[in-house]
Amino acid sequence: MAKRARDPNRLELLQGTLDLLVLQTLRWGPQHGYGIALAIQAGSGDVLRVDTGSLYPALYRLEKQRLIAATWKMSENNQRTRVYRLTAAGRRQLVSERSRWQMLVDAMSGVLSKPGEEGA
Repeated sequence: MAKRARDPNRLELLQGTLDLLVLQTLRWGPQHGYGIALAIQAGSGDVLRVDTGSLYPALYRLEKQRLIAATWKMSENNQRTRVYRLTAAGRRQLVSERSRWQMLVDAMSGVLSKPGEEGA
């Protein structure tokens, strides 16, 4: 079995980042798994691509934590699909995680900028 070539421009997600991205995507409205992956890809300018092997375990984990809820619906092509939505607890978690993410971004910017330089 041939190994797929690795895209040099593809970024690996930090642990916990995928959960934040899923919660943010569902803030825009209910979505099925493939739609979540497409929204992350489109929102990142095609830099972030989420594999199903990472996405579905994250969805199950978030559902178990009651941060998202899922229901079965029929798709436009008449197939059953799970549609995920953000719960009230998920909204609270999203606010908390966004705040922590901003702290990380600010800290990284501080380290990466030259002494005496404003911002990155």
